[in-house]
Amino acid sequence: MSAGRSLAPDAAMVLGIASTAMPFARNREAEAERWLRLLRLHGEVGIALQALGVSETSLPLPAADHEVDRPEELPALDAVDAVTEHTVRIARERGANGVATTDVLMAVMHVYGEDFDRVLRAHGTDRDEVLERLTAL
Repeated sequence: MSAGRSLAPDAAMVLGIASTAMPFARNREAEAERWLRLLRLHGEVGIALQALGVSETSLPLPAADHEVDRPEELPALDAVDAVTEHTVRIARERGANGVATTDVLMAVMHVYGEDFDRVLRAHGTDRDEVLERLTAL
């Protein structure tokens, strides 16, 4: 965290739990799934995801969207560091004094890209719908 930026309790909870959960993920898409499960329980992002009907379990996907094992680009803890770094940058760019779960979500979307998009689809929503719901709060 940079000086002058504080973590909202919900954002701190998400980042803290993520640092213990990511090492158990078998690939980036499994990490993205863990991020979604954490985010749906905390802060404004949790409110938005639950309002969209995002549940703990994913929906059946077409064969083309199933999880594919592929080499990881970052070790799990480095991925949490990357998300944290992007989270702080996003909060700074929006001129916030604190870091919120919306900043964490935006960072996860940036770091995980299409992997996170697949996870959102597996839970019955997509990036645009989530962002639209967040702006309505």
